[in-house]
Amino acid sequence: MKDRRLIYADRKMVKIRLQLFDVTNTTESTGSGNELSHEMKTYYYRYLLENVGPNLIHDQFGQEKPIPKNGGKTIEFRKYTPLDKALTPLTEGVTPEGDKLDVSVVKATVKQYGNYIRLSDMLLLTAIDNNLVEALNLLGPQAAQTLDTVTREVINAGTNVQYAEGQVDSRDELTPEMKLTVRAIRLAVRTLKRKNARPIEGQEYAGIIHSDIAFDLMDDEAFVEWNKYTTPEKMWKNEIGKVAGVRLSETTEAKIFPSAGAQIGEGPDKADVYSTLIIGRDAYGITSVEGGGLETIVKQLGSGGTADPLNQRATAGWKAVKTAEILQNDFMVRIETGSSNNIHEAN
Repeated sequence: MKDRRLIYADRKMVKIRLQLFDVTNTTESTGSGNELSHEMKTYYYRYLLENVGPNLIHDQFGQEKPIPKNGGKTIEFRKYTPLDKALTPLTEGVTPEGDKLDVSVVKATVKQYGNYIRLSDMLLLTAIDNNLVEALNLLGPQAAQTLDTVTREVINAGTNVQYAEGQVDSRDELTPEMKLTVRAIRLAVRTLKRKNARPIEGQEYAGIIHSDIAFDLMDDEAFVEWNKYTTPEKMWKNEIGKVAGVRLSETTEAKIFPSAGAQIGEGPDKADVYSTLIIGRDAYGITSVEGGGLETIVKQLGSGGTADPLNQRATAGWKAVKTAEILQNDFMVRIETGSSNNIHEAN
């Protein structure tokens, strides 16, 4: 027979776990008696944010603009016009007129996104697993992919486009054989340099590349794996290597234009077209996730009031305010190519 002390200890542990959602267990109260403690709010916010952060691949190279509270729905990104060369010699004793800052404002309207999961009282009481944490495990990646896609769709609408190595002039002429090459990346880098686009870090630009395209490119001898030039502490999110002065971050969320290329063979099928973005500094702006952009919302049992009279439901969710905007089309090149893998899932 199990020792009574162990039975008591087991019951005590169960009681402690269930009290996390008990309406009487509040260490921070605003009058309703159904609030989570400050420590738990902090824990769950950080837990969701940790799940979100590593997956925001398209955000990491943008100019970040925090979302101020009570600041309206419009975010302003400022860009400064470069100064012309000062080729007029100075006259002794005469103060020149000097230059003025030429500032233009790019405005973007933020939108709100979010979702939640319902958790029943029976699930919370009887399940072996911590289902609230498991719910956040699912909501975190969903929030990440949602916010990442918002940025991806904006920056893939840029006007600075290159079709493979320049063999064709439009998307619908691209075939699967027109894969991403080192030469194509070098052409894009030349375009950025001619527009005086500054590198993201040091002398290198950033690239966002789909996994299918990375597979094709990594066979080239010019591809250098990330561990040969940097360390885990200094690498970018999902960085896999570099080519021709471009450090590449791989993601399956990179833009695909399904069946937008040339006809394949004699049938009706058309080639999928993949986007690879080559990015310079200040090419686009994003709203920041931390500091108000992303919120974790956990409602414990009993928080529903008369809408939940028997305290049967708890919820876990997220809500975010998000937007992105291209600031300088000249500082970013979208290379569109085919791929050796022409079977995709919609993204």
